[in-house]
Amino acid sequence: MTVNDGQVKVINFWATWCAPCVKELPYFENANNIYKEKGVDIVLINLDFVEQKQKVEKFIIKHNIKNRVVLLDEIDYNSWIDKIDSNWSGAIPATIFIGNKQRKFVEGELKQDQLMLIINEFITKK
Repeated sequence: MTVNDGQVKVINFWATWCAPCVKELPYFENANNIYKEKGVDIVLINLDFVEQKQKVEKFIIKHNIKNRVVLLDEIDYNSWIDKIDSNWSGAIPATIFIGNKQRKFVEGELKQDQLMLIINEFITKK
């Protein structure tokens, strides 16, 4: 994944059936509204089965999700989880922050203030 100078990528792994994932989605929406103009790109990687694409699309509409959502079409999780972070157990939600020559991985639910604090750390370390 390419990250341009000054840009911060926030990639969140989630699923519609994961209560903590659903709970934190509004935080990512809020962060997008606040930081989009500051070079922060938020991508939500959905881990529902690809056969449930329509369910995911309805969920996105119902919850008014404006962030870019990618439905991962790769069921062999073991083939890519270690590439995200070698310490990742595979549990979701999980979020990776990349930019300004730094990287941070968070396994587990983020609170809104935690998300904002991490993004601010990445923005200020340009």
